Amino acid sequence: MNKVNYFLEEKVMPVAGRIANQKHLQSVRDGLALAMPLLIIGSLFLLISAFPIPGYREFMTGIFGDMWRSKILYPVNVTFDVMSIFASFGIAYRLAEKYSVDPLSAAAISLSSFLLVTPLVIPFTPTEMTETFMVNGIPIKYMGSQGLFVAIIIAIISTEIYRRFIQKDIVIKMPQGVPPAVSMSFAALIPAGFILSLMLVLRIGIEHTSFENIHNIITKLITVPLSLLGGSLGGIIISVFIVGLFWSMGIHGWAVVSAVMSPIWLILRDQNRMIFMADSNAILPNIATDQFFLLWVFLGGAGATLAFTILLTFRAKSKQLKSLGKLSFGSAIFNINEPIIFGSPIVMNPILMLPFIFIPVITALTTYFAMHIGFVEKPCGIAVPWTTPIIISGYLAAGGKISGSIMQIINFIISLALYYPFFRMWDKKKCEEEDIMEEMVS
Repeated sequence: MNKVNYFLEEKVMPVAGRIANQKHLQSVRDGLALAMPLLIIGSLFLLISAFPIPGYREFMTGIFGDMWRSKILYPVNVTFDVMSIFASFGIAYRLAEKYSVDPLSAAAISLSSFLLVTPLVIPFTPTEMTETFMVNGIPIKYMGSQGLFVAIIIAIISTEIYRRFIQKDIVIKMPQGVPPAVSMSFAALIPAGFILSLMLVLRIGIEHTSFENIHNIITKLITVPLSLLGGSLGGIIISVFIVGLFWSMGIHGWAVVSAVMSPIWLILRDQNRMIFMADSNAILPNIATDQFFLLWVFLGGAGATLAFTILLTFRAKSKQLKSLGKLSFGSAIFNINEPIIFGSPIVMNPILMLPFIFIPVITALTTYFAMHIGFVEKPCGIAVPWTTPIIISGYLAAGGKISGSIMQIINFIISLALYYPFFRMWDKKKCEEEDIMEEMVS
């Protein structure tokens, strides 16, 4: 056990800590979070448009007419379909904050740069005509998940250039007495001009290649390979393992992994969402989305600790563990488990680290194969909040299919059975410690 702790503390933890504190990964994670509340709202309207009740669509059509569903989906169009705009703005804003430069100017420059490298033409076919014309406009397909990696890359590059100009004082300085908002606007003038000129050269250069635009380059070189990796069973297992390993060392494992994988999982989730919008009964292509992990694998939080919390609350003989279970039970229902991770403790505890790391791997396997063979509906793209209790969350994330809830119950039972022997060992050890303490006091 000591050798394991030594290896984790001396070899793994320093690397994990550096990854967790990496500015760009943190900015990607925090910047994408800007879109999360809006995606959840969009998901509510998506669910309303495809509510899983027989005769529901016919009923709504009879009241509101044939166009009711397309109108209900308007909020989806301005949330899911423009997530790259939120990413471009949010990531640049968060990264600029970390460098202590004006985040609003950095975000504005990033958004302008993203739009500049995007071909602002769209095909248009007038009514009763067969000929298609190319007209100026913002192509929605690049504003959604398809443009996400470009938005991330441009946000990082533009903000890095901007902060170097600011930190080296290559700016236009206004005289004293000028309002701060005006001074900051003029300070951004030179870096903004340089960045937009650079993006213009980049766009024109790419237009003279077979790729035509930067989105096609990123799709072929980054998005497709990473989606294949992140959406594979191997990618799922590695992600789940790393989340558990990092958390068991006291590092927020999900924050680290999601900073790298969130763009991929968002793209895969959005692919499911678009197919589900067109046909709520269609077979969805992707299993590995963020909802897969948060709602089916990590029941009760990282390590699938809802089952462990239940054992502490109702089966623990140790006074300390029983009290911890009662105090943590409410938050565990909503998938918040820091009290359990640090209170048990699971961190750097060889007895509890083993199930904490490997039980989610097992539930990931069971869920993956259940979805793969069609026993359970795949995540439909609805952004169910991760704090939603199990059974409810599974039902909603599966597009109103009860199989999503059944899979959660199965995973909970598996977690309960696998945690039990380790719980018994730890409970026995804590009882012995409490007996010794009582003898010493008496």
